[in-house]
Amino acid sequence: MSATAWAQFLVLVALLCVTAPPLGRYVARVYGYGDGVTAPGDRVFVPVERLVYRICRVDPGSEQHWTRYALSLLAFSVVGFLALYTLLRTQGVLPLNPLRLPGLDPHVAFNVAVSFVTNTNWQAYGGETTMSHLSQTAGLTVQNFVSASAGMAVMAALVRGLARRGAGTVGNFWVDLTRGVLRILLPLSFAVALVLVGQGVVQNLNGHTVVTTLEGASQTIPGGPAASQVAVKQLGTNGGGFFDTNSAHPFENPTALSNLVQNWAILVLPFALAFAFGHMVGDRRQGRAVAGIMVTVWAAMSVAVMALEGAGNPALTGAGVDQSVAADQSGGSMEGKEVRFGTAASALWAASTTGTSNGSVNAMHDSLTPLGGGLTLLHMMFGELSPGGVGVGLNGLLVMAILTVFVAGLMIGRTPEYLGKKIRAPEITLVMLYVLAVPVVLLGLAAATAVNDTALASLGNEGPHGLSEILYGYASTANNNGSAFAGLDASTPWYTYTMGAAMLVGRFLLIIPVLAIAGSLVRRRPVPATVGTLPTHTPLFCAMTLGVVVIVAGLTFLPALALGPVAEYLAL
Repeated sequence: MSATAWAQFLVLVALLCVTAPPLGRYVARVYGYGDGVTAPGDRVFVPVERLVYRICRVDPGSEQHWTRYALSLLAFSVVGFLALYTLLRTQGVLPLNPLRLPGLDPHVAFNVAVSFVTNTNWQAYGGETTMSHLSQTAGLTVQNFVSASAGMAVMAALVRGLARRGAGTVGNFWVDLTRGVLRILLPLSFAVALVLVGQGVVQNLNGHTVVTTLEGASQTIPGGPAASQVAVKQLGTNGGGFFDTNSAHPFENPTALSNLVQNWAILVLPFALAFAFGHMVGDRRQGRAVAGIMVTVWAAMSVAVMALEGAGNPALTGAGVDQSVAADQSGGSMEGKEVRFGTAASALWAASTTGTSNGSVNAMHDSLTPLGGGLTLLHMMFGELSPGGVGVGLNGLLVMAILTVFVAGLMIGRTPEYLGKKIRAPEITLVMLYVLAVPVVLLGLAAATAVNDTALASLGNEGPHGLSEILYGYASTANNNGSAFAGLDASTPWYTYTMGAAMLVGRFLLIIPVLAIAGSLVRRRPVPATVGTLPTHTPLFCAMTLGVVVIVAGLTFLPALALGPVAEYLAL
C-alpha cells in the first residue's frame, strides 16, 4: 500500500475514534428513557414526540412484551411496504414528477418496496430514470429513516433484555422508533446534508436540464433532491443511490472530502452503537470489547482489499503493464473506479460498505480483482457485523457472543453465562435459527439460479466470475446489504421475486429471534460471578468470538467461494 492509501485509512480511523464514543453515549441516553435517564435536547424533542404520540394514539409510558414489540414492528413494516408499493405503482399520475415517469412494473415495485422496508436498498432500477421526486422523497427517503430506526429499536430491545433484571418488557417499539428518527437520524442527516451541498451534491426539485456543450453537442443534466437522501442513506446504512451509479456519480459524491464524509457516515453510527451498548448495560468494558471485534475485522478487510486493488491486476502485470503509483497515475487496478478517488479510496469504501448493511458504492465491485471482490463477498457472509448495519450489526455480534459463551461453557463443563445471565437451551435454539437462516436462503437460491437457464441469461459473465455474481447478489440481499456485481441484470421477474424473498428472510427471520432472545433473557436475574465465570470483556474472549465468526462463515461458505472468486484468481 502507498503512503497515500495509509493516510486515507488512518484519517478515517482517527475521525471514527473521535466521534463514535461520544455519539455512543448520546445514543445510550436516547434509548435509556425507561430508566429515568434524560437526554440532551429534551426541551426541544419532548414536545414534538408528545405530538407524534398523540396523533398516533401511542402511550409512551406503556412498555411491551417482546411478542407485542415484534408484532408492532411487523405491522409497521407491512403498512410501510403497502404504502411504498402503491406510491411506486401510481407515481405516473402523482405530482412532483417533472419527467412524467410512469409507474413501476409490479415485480420491480415489489422488489423496491421490500428492499427499502427491510433496509436493504437493493436497486433493480436506475434512480434518475425511474423514480419521480415524490417517490424519492415521500417513498424512499422516508423508508431510509424509519427502516434504519427500526433496526436500532431492535438493538435497544436486545440490550434491555441483557441489562434488566427479572422484568417482563423490553421497551416500546413506537417510542424507540420515534426517538431514533427525531433524536439521532434527523439531526445527523441535516448536518451531513449541509456539508454535502457545500461540496456540490445536487439538492433541488428540478427535472433534467438540457445544455449545449463546448463541442456543440446536447447534454442532459439530471437534478433532484439528492443531498438529503444521500445523507440518510449513509448514516442509516441504507445505501440506495439517488442516481443509478450511486456514490460513483459526481452529483452524489463530487470531491475527495465528500467521499471521506460519506465513508465516515457509513461507519460512525454502527461503531457508536457498540459504545452505547456498554453504557446501557452499565459496563463500558463490554462496549469496548464489542467495538474491538468490529474494528479488528473491518480494519483487516479494509487493509487487505486496499492492498489487493493497489497491487493491480496480475494478468496485466504479466503482460508488462505498469500499474505502480506515480505522479501521472494513481496505480493499481483502476478498472471500474473513478479517477478522482483512485484505488485506495475505492477499496476502503468497498470494505466499509460490505462490512455494514449499507451497500452504496463509489466504484463498480464487479470490476474488483478476483480476491478483492472475493473479500467483499466474504465480508458480507460474516453477517455484516464489522460493524454491521445500524442496530442489526450489534445484534449479530451479540448473538455470536452468546454462541461463544455456550461453546466455552461446554468446553469447561459449566452453564454458560453472558453479562450474568445464564444461557440455556431456548436461547441457543434461537441463536441457531439466527445463524442458519441466511446461509439456507443464500445458498439455496444461488443453487436454484445456477441451474435455471432463464436466470443465467441475465448474467454478464460465464464461469467462476458468473458464479461470483450470483453469490454476491444473494449474499447482498439476504444480508440486507444492497450492493451488487453489476454484471448481473437483476431487473427480471426471477431475480426481483427471489431476491425480494431473500431480503425478507434476512430481515425478519433474524430480527424475530433476536427479540425472542431479549424476551427470554429479560426475565432472568443475573447470577454472581465466580472463579469459573468466563469474563466477556477480555482480549481472550474477543479472540474466541472472532474465531467463532470466522469458523461459522468458513464452514458454511468456503466451498462456494472456492468455486467463485478463488477459482477465478487461480485461472489468471
